[in-house]
Amino acid sequence: MHDHHGDRAGSGVPESRRADPLVRLPLERLRERTSMKWRAHPDDVLPLWVAEMDVPLARPVAEALHRAIDLGDTGYPYGTAYAEALAGFARERWRWDGLRVEHTAVVPDVMMGIVEVLRLITGPGDAVVVCSPVYPPFYAFVTHDARKIVEARLGPDLRVDLGTLEEAFVRARSRGRRAAFLMSNPHNPTGVVHTRDELQAIARLARKHGVRVISDEIHAPLVLPGATFVPFLDIEGSENGFALTSASKAWNLAGLKAGLVIAGAEAAGDLRRMPEEVSHGPSHLGVIAHTAAFREGGTWLDELVGGLDANRALLGRLIAEHLPEARYRPPEGTYLAWLDCTWLGLHDDERSDELGVVSDVAGPAKLFLDRARVAVSSGHVFGSGGAGCVRLNFATSPAILREALSRMGRAVREP
Repeated sequence: MHDHHGDRAGSGVPESRRADPLVRLPLERLRERTSMKWRAHPDDVLPLWVAEMDVPLARPVAEALHRAIDLGDTGYPYGTAYAEALAGFARERWRWDGLRVEHTAVVPDVMMGIVEVLRLITGPGDAVVVCSPVYPPFYAFVTHDARKIVEARLGPDLRVDLGTLEEAFVRARSRGRRAAFLMSNPHNPTGVVHTRDELQAIARLARKHGVRVISDEIHAPLVLPGATFVPFLDIEGSENGFALTSASKAWNLAGLKAGLVIAGAEAAGDLRRMPEEVSHGPSHLGVIAHTAAFREGGTWLDELVGGLDANRALLGRLIAEHLPEARYRPPEGTYLAWLDCTWLGLHDDERSDELGVVSDVAGPAKLFLDRARVAVSSGHVFGSGGAGCVRLNFATSPAILREALSRMGRAVREP
C-alpha cells in the first residue's frame, strides 16, 4: 500500500495510466517551481491546498507559447480566436452551440471578470447571493466592491437547496434593490456538478425574483466520469445571465492571465457597456495559451481526467484507511475534495474572516499543517457551513496523495 515507487511513468505504472500528466513530475522537480502552491510553505510541507495542479504543461499549449516567443509575438491581444476556440470546445464537449462570439469579452481572469459584470448589473450596497460553503474570493471580491453578501447554505447533501436559495433571493431584493446570484458551476469546494433540472429551477427562481445570474464555470472541463456538465446559458430562462470561464483550472494556466465573459442574448447590451480598459488586462500570451488549450488540448485533458478519476478513487480508499471518521462525498467534478472533520472538535477556534483571506489557517487545517506537514485549505474561509472542514487538492501524484493521507492519519491519532 505504501510502495511509492510504482506510481511514476515508466516505473511499473499500468499501461492505462502512463499517459496521465499527474504521474510525470517527481516531488523534487515540483519543488523547483516558484508559484504560490510550492513557495508559500517550507520544503517539508506537502502542498495540497491552492488550485494548482502538479502537471507539466500540455504540449499544444507549450508549443503555442514557444512559437510566440520565437516570433517575439508579445504585443497586445487582438481578435476573437479565444472565444471561437471555446465555442468549438463547447459544441464538442457539452453539445452546446449557443455561444455567440459577438456576445463575449476577454477579461484578465474569471474573478476580475465577475467584478466587472457585477458593476454592470448591480450598484454599491446591492446584494450578491452565494451558496456557502463556496470559493473564498467570492466573499473578498464582492465585499471589496461595496456589495453585500447574502448566503444561501447548501443542503446536507452539499447541493443547492432551492428553498433556502429562494429565501436568499427575497432577502437580496428587499427594498427593491438590484441583486445577483454568483453561482459556482461546478461547485468549488464540494465538487458538485449541477444537473440540468437544478439549473432549470435556479433560472426559474432568478426570473421570478428579478435576480441576475453570474455562473463561474472555470472548472467546467474537469467533470469526472459519472456526471455531465451543463452550461448555465444552455438553460431556458438564462438569457439575461452571464457565464465566465477560462482554461486556467483544467490546463493549469493561472499564471497566464486571460478569461472570457459570455453574455446571454438579453445580457449582450449590458456587456457592451463594459469599460474598454478592462480588455487591456489580459495577457497576449495568456490569450494564446488558453486558445490553444481549448482548440488543441482535448487529448491531454482526457488523459488528465482519467488520472483525476483514478486519484478520486484512491483518495476514497485512503480516507477510509487513515481518516475513517471524516465525512466525505466524492466530488463529481473538479480536483477538489471536501472533508468534514468536525469530529476532531477543532472548529471552535476558527474565526470566519468575512473577507475570505485564503492564508487564514485554523481548525483541522492547522492541525494537519502543524502535525502532519500537509497544507490543505481551511474550511472556515469558505463561509457558513465550512467550519471544521478542509478542502484537499488531489491533482497530484498517487505517491504524494498516499504520503499525505498517511501523515494526516498519524497526526489525528497522535496523543
